[in-house]
This record gives sequence, C-alpha cells and structure tokens, in this order.
Amino acid sequence: MIFGTGSYTYEPVEGWGQGPEGRAMGIVSSMATDSQDRVYVIDREPNPAIVVFDRDGRLIRTWGENLLSVPHAIWINKNDLIYITDCGLHTVMTFDTDGHLLSTLGTPHVAGMPGKPFNNPTWAVEGIDSDLYVADGYGQNFMHRFTRDGRLLCSWGGDGVEPGRFDIPHCVRVDRQGRVLVVDRGNSRVQIFDAEGRFLTQWTYLLAANDLFIDQNNTVYLAEAERRVSILTLDGTVITQWGGQGTAPGLFVDHPHGLWVDSRGDLYVCEVPYAPNRIQKYRKLSTTP
Repeated sequence: MIFGTGSYTYEPVEGWGQGPEGRAMGIVSSMATDSQDRVYVIDREPNPAIVVFDRDGRLIRTWGENLLSVPHAIWINKNDLIYITDCGLHTVMTFDTDGHLLSTLGTPHVAGMPGKPFNNPTWAVEGIDSDLYVADGYGQNFMHRFTRDGRLLCSWGGDGVEPGRFDIPHCVRVDRQGRVLVVDRGNSRVQIFDAEGRFLTQWTYLLAANDLFIDQNNTVYLAEAERRVSILTLDGTVITQWGGQGTAPGLFVDHPHGLWVDSRGDLYVCEVPYAPNRIQKYRKLSTTP
C-alpha cells in the first residue's frame, strides 16, 4: 500500500525491527535517529532500555537498563546529544550515543512542587539558542525553559482550556523561528508560543496528538492518538493524512505515540499502550521523474 500524496508519499517497510536480527520488545513510546540514521527506540516497559537499530532494522545494541525507570521520550540534537525524559525518576537525562550518562536535571525519585520542575516530565528538546524546553505533562500542566547549563529561565502553563494553559502538554518542538510548539493533548490542540512562553496562536482542528516533529524543510509531522498521521506546513496547512485501525502495514492497532523523520525523509511511528514491538517504518518514495 502507498500512503500520502505528492512529495510526501510513503510505502510501509514490513517487519522492520523484527525477526532474528531484531528484538522482541515491550511497550515502545518514542524513537529518534542520530547523525548516522541509527534508530534509538525507548523500550519503556516492562524492562526499560534504549534499543539501537540500524536503518534496516537490525539490532546494534541496548543500553540504559540500570539507569532508566519509566523512560517516556527521546530526542537527539545535531551533535548526537541524547535527551531522555523519565517519568519514574522525574528527571531529564542526557547521554552520548554509547549510553554514557552526561548530566541529569531534576532530583531522581523526587517530584517537583506544583509549577516547579519536574513531576512526570514527558518531552525535552533544545531550541535554536540551545536552551532546553521541557514539557512537564503527566504530573502537572507546565512548560519549563532552561539554559544549556541547567538554570531555570521561566515556566508557564497551569490547568485549563484557555490559551496558554494545558491539559497534558505532552510534546514540545522548537521551529527555526524560535517558536515553541506544544502538543496540548487533552485539549486536542497544538499551542504555539514565543521563547518566553507568550501565546502566539493555536491549531484546534486536528485530532488529539501525542508527538510532533519538524524536519529540515520546516514540514510538520503529527502522531495523532486517534490512529492517524498528519503532515502539515509550518503555518498549519494540512498536506496529507492517513490512518485507521488495523493490523495491516500502514494502519494502527493502537495509538500513535511517537514519530521521527530521518535524514532521508523516512518516517518512523510507534504505538502505545497495547501493541508490543509495534514500530512502523514508512520509506519515502522519490517523486523525481
């Protein structure tokens, strides 16, 4: 089957990450690729680990088994610095690609006070200024911005449906203009802020989403919880969408929770909560005659 339209057309790669050269995993919640297009997958539970594949789905290594509690999301910057949010530890940890722990934000096993970092943080990414933005979304409804050396600059949010407030700020990304895009899952919208947390605009016409990715061409990809992937321009115009419930390649058994696009434009999507080892790769098809 072929999915998408025009320059955003894909075919599923059946059985990616499975078979004798793969790995049987539990619940997978997020993935990211490094500068070599190796794929780092969070195997969240029951045995938390980071599982590393090559782009063809062959297992390379695992790490983090003795450090992670309930890892939720992974993000990798252009220098291959890896950020992992861990809900069980209430921390944001940074690693190198070999799994060496480089730094930790937050106090392990200690939840922050209301409005303070962290209480079950969900996602962490760098901005264009290398500041760190953290969605603190499972234990409370706040966003936090830090300097690269871990100093808290500002926090914003709180419970509610009004612009600037949240019901599970689940994922965050920063575009090339420095705008902060937050997936406000419980309110079924994407809110957009400036770097200081001032509300700019919102997209309210999409399904409740879990993850958002912005590629090098400023194209936006959404993993929507109601079994759909949407691809949009940076102003929120829909380019293409596909989805539906099913076990066939390209469809979704459960809720798309994480997605990532590698340097070649291939798309990876994982599902939670009841689809063990459910990672799908969509190979981008060339539209050049």
